[in-house]
Amino acid sequence: MRLSAKWFLWFTGIGVYVMFLGGIFYYNLFKWTFDEKLKQESIDMVRLYAPQLVEGLSRNQGAISMTEYDVVSRFAKDDRVASLLYLNKYGDVRWFRDPTMISKTFDEFTKQVSLPTDAIEQAWQAKTPIVRAVPNMELYDIAIPLALRGDMQGIIDLQVSRAGVKSVIDRAMNKYAIGAVGVLILLGIPLYFFLYQFVLTPLLNLRDAIESISFKSLDLRFKPGADEIGDLAGALTIFLSKVKAEIANAMAREARRGAAEARWWESILKTIVTKNHRAIVVDEDNAVLYTNFPLTATASGDGKLHLLDVIDSQQQDVLRLVTTALDRPNQVLEADAMFRSEPCRVKAVHLDEDGETKRTLILFEVKTGR
Repeated sequence: MRLSAKWFLWFTGIGVYVMFLGGIFYYNLFKWTFDEKLKQESIDMVRLYAPQLVEGLSRNQGAISMTEYDVVSRFAKDDRVASLLYLNKYGDVRWFRDPTMISKTFDEFTKQVSLPTDAIEQAWQAKTPIVRAVPNMELYDIAIPLALRGDMQGIIDLQVSRAGVKSVIDRAMNKYAIGAVGVLILLGIPLYFFLYQFVLTPLLNLRDAIESISFKSLDLRFKPGADEIGDLAGALTIFLSKVKAEIANAMAREARRGAAEARWWESILKTIVTKNHRAIVVDEDNAVLYTNFPLTATASGDGKLHLLDVIDSQQQDVLRLVTTALDRPNQVLEADAMFRSEPCRVKAVHLDEDGETKRTLILFEVKTGR
């Protein structure tokens, strides 16, 4: 996989991960903020008109006054209020959306209408507003006691809908998602520019420079920078210089070894081969290493003189003998053939030891008479 693709996957994955964690945090923050605001606004709305309600309760616990009715009706008309229950200090229903429930005791009311939570009982005992979440419903049950100098006069229970809050939270989360994606894109553009300009482009240039290295010179044509890629190019240049030195040393050793081997074969052949006989020594590639007679053939493109350059390719007997000798190492094989227009007795032996040096000696013994 390309480095840019890996970067894109990692950046996208990390961005989505951060957005997800941020989404959880902001969702809970929005929920807490707007829910608390909803609860506090509901309580403040009742507290604003609490003096009028307390005055009506203190004057007559049995019947609701017109002032109280106007206030309670205003609460009930609020879009956030799903249900409202108004009780006096004796627990009698002072106002409810079903008129038949008015004047019923709290016990009679609860037998016909199921209350979602125990907020009313808790608020009555604590004498402070109590908020309870309604199970499995987007509602808050808010019970607010009405007291006069510490004496309970009544209580209002509101079931406040969270639909508006949920809508506000959804809109806020949508804005968060759009903003997070925008930030991710705006952050990704300069980061990708940095990756492309200072990482990908130098790497591609280094790759092209490596591919264009000549085996003759082993020079790396790359302008290193003062960064990790420049350090890599510098290390590669040092490595190539070491390889160049090793190749030069190996070629020098090979040349010295070849010269020493040529002198060795010269001394051996002068000792065992007469002057009128001709000898050729070739390596495993049939490149001529030494002869005891002058050669008129020219070397091929690789600078080596091959056996076919010395022996006419039409002399199949000699070629066949050499091939057979390769298959039968360390055995002397003989055959008759013509060499330089003279009948010869040809002997060939392929010297093959466990080492890497493999040589083939071909001896042409000129026949002096029949």
